[in-house]
Amino acid sequence: MKIKKISGIQKKYLTYIMLLLILALFLSCIGVWSYVRNDMAAVIVDKYEFMNEKMGMSMDNLYKNSNEATAECIINDDVQKSLRTKGLEGVERYALGKYFAYVDLDYITEYCYVDNKKNVYTKSYSKISYDDFEKSGFSDILSVEYSKTEWFWTKDTLFGTEKEALFVGRYVRSMDYAHEPGMLFFKMDPRFLESVLKDAEGGEKEAVAGIVDKNGKLCIERAPEGFEISSGVKREVAKLSENKESGVILKGGRIQEGILQAYRQKDSGMIVFTLVPNAVLYSGLNRILLVLAGIYLLVGMMAIAMSLYVSRIFTKPIQKISKEMESFDGKDFSHKIELHTNTELDKIGHSYNEMLANIEHLLTEIKNQEKELRTSELNMLISQINPHFLYNTLDTIYMLARINGEETTMKMIQALSKYLRLSLSKGNDIVTVSDELENVKSYMEIQQIRNEALFSYEIECKAETRERWILKLILQPLVENAIKYGFCDISEGGFIRIKVEEMSGRLVLSVYNNGAPMKQEKADLLNSLKNVPVSEMRQHFPDGRHGYGIINIITRLRLKYGEDVEYEYEIQEDGTKCVIRLPENGEKNDEL
Repeated sequence: MKIKKISGIQKKYLTYIMLLLILALFLSCIGVWSYVRNDMAAVIVDKYEFMNEKMGMSMDNLYKNSNEATAECIINDDVQKSLRTKGLEGVERYALGKYFAYVDLDYITEYCYVDNKKNVYTKSYSKISYDDFEKSGFSDILSVEYSKTEWFWTKDTLFGTEKEALFVGRYVRSMDYAHEPGMLFFKMDPRFLESVLKDAEGGEKEAVAGIVDKNGKLCIERAPEGFEISSGVKREVAKLSENKESGVILKGGRIQEGILQAYRQKDSGMIVFTLVPNAVLYSGLNRILLVLAGIYLLVGMMAIAMSLYVSRIFTKPIQKISKEMESFDGKDFSHKIELHTNTELDKIGHSYNEMLANIEHLLTEIKNQEKELRTSELNMLISQINPHFLYNTLDTIYMLARINGEETTMKMIQALSKYLRLSLSKGNDIVTVSDELENVKSYMEIQQIRNEALFSYEIECKAETRERWILKLILQPLVENAIKYGFCDISEGGFIRIKVEEMSGRLVLSVYNNGAPMKQEKADLLNSLKNVPVSEMRQHFPDGRHGYGIINIITRLRLKYGEDVEYEYEIQEDGTKCVIRLPENGEKNDEL
C-alpha cells in the first residue's frame, strides 16, 4: 500500500499540535492555582461595568445622531416653506415626502410631519388625517423645549399598529418668522435600540441587558437563554428612573438577584442596564471543583480548542486567496497575492498573479483592437459627407442661380464651403467651441436658405468658453434632427437655441427647439442608452432607420471621453431640449 506524502501544510499543522498538547498539560497543572487565587466574581463585575458604560456611550451617540437628523429636517427648504405657506402640493409635496423617506438616520419605519396649518405629511401608504393625529395624543407628548429632540416609548396610536415602539419627535419652527411650530415624528424599528445592546454581545450568555424609558417602562431586553427577568428585577430597574443624574448612575449595585449596573442618557432620559445573575457570580466556585475532578478532561478540551485556533492560522492564507478572488471586479489588476508560507499555497498565489497578468494583457489587446476599429469607423464616417445633404444643397444652389441671381447663390456657396471646411477640420476630431459653433451656424444658414422662414436661431456662448476644446460634429446632428422631426409639421415660426456654458467644472452644451415635443417613450429610450454598451446600442432600434445619428454621437462621445460623459433629452411643454455634459471642460481624455 502506497503511503501518501504529507503536504507541507499538514507537517506544520502536526508540529503545532504537538507543541499545543505540551502547553495544555502545563496549563492544566496550574489551572487549580489560577482559579483559587482569582476572584471570579470581581472579574465578572468589572467586565459588565465596562460593558454597561460602553452601551451608555453608544446610546449617547445614537441620540446625537437622531438630534442631528431632526435638526437637518427643520432647516430643509421644503419644510420651512410648508410653515410659511398654506401647504405643499404636487411636486413639492412629493419632494418633501421623498426627503423624509431618506433622512440620514437608520431604522426609520414611519414618519409623520404636521405643519402649523394642520397639514399632515406621511408615507404614501400611510393615510393619516389631522383628526387621526389629534386622536393619537402625540401632540401632547413633546416638551416645551422647541430645540430638543424627544425620545418616547409608547403605544403606536398614530399609525394604528397599537404596538409599543420608540418614537423620535421634535418641534419644527420657522427660521424666518414667529409662526406656530409644526411637529415631526419618526417611528423607529426595534433594531434602533437593539443596536445599543450589540455592545453586550459576548456577554448575552451570562448577563441581562436592557433599556427602560424615562418613566421606568422596560422597552427592550436581552437575557441568557432560559433566564426570565423577575418582577423584583423589573421593580429595581423601574426605580432607576427616579435618579435624574446622567452618565453612570449605578455601579456594582447589589440586589437580591445579582449585581446591577446602569447608565442614564442625559437628553432622552433613557437608561441602559446590565444585571449579572448570582448563578454567574458563583459559577467560579463550581469550576474549581470541576478542575480538581477533571484536569485531564480539561487538557483534552484545551488541546481541541488550541487545535482549532491553530487551524485558523493555517487557513488564513487560504482565506486571503479567497478574499482577493472574490473582491476582484474585473477592472483593478493591481491587487496581487503575496504569500510567504513555504507551502503549496505560495504556488497557488503565484499562479493567480500570473493569471491576472495574462487577463490584463488580453483585455488591453482587445481594448486597443476595438479602439482601432472604432477609430477607423469614425474616420470613415467623418470623411463621407452626407450625400443626400450635398445633393439637396447643390440642387437648391442650381435653382437659386436660375431664379434669384448671383447674391443668394454666392451666400449659399459660401455657407456650404465653410461647412465643408469646418466639418473636415484637416482630419482632426478635436476643435474649438468657436469652430464647432461656426460649423453648425453655416449648416443652419444653408437650411434657412432652403427653407425660407421655417426657423430662426440663437447662439449663446461666453468669450472665455469659445476657446475650449470639444469633439467636432456633435451639435450639427442635433440641429438636423430638430429641423427634420421638430419642424416637420410647420412651415414657419420655428426657433432653435444653442447654448454653451461651464457648470461645476463641466462644459455643458444644449440644443433647444420649439417644434413638436418628442414623445416621452422615445426620450426614455434615448436616455437609457447611457447604460447600454456601445456594441449593443443599435439593437434598441430594430427598424434600422432611426437613431443612427444619435447612436453615432453617443458612440463618439463615449469613445473620446469615457463613461463620465452625460447625455440627456428633456421634454418641455413648448419643445425639446438636448443636453450634453462633457468632463474636464471638454478636453481630450488621453487614456481613451
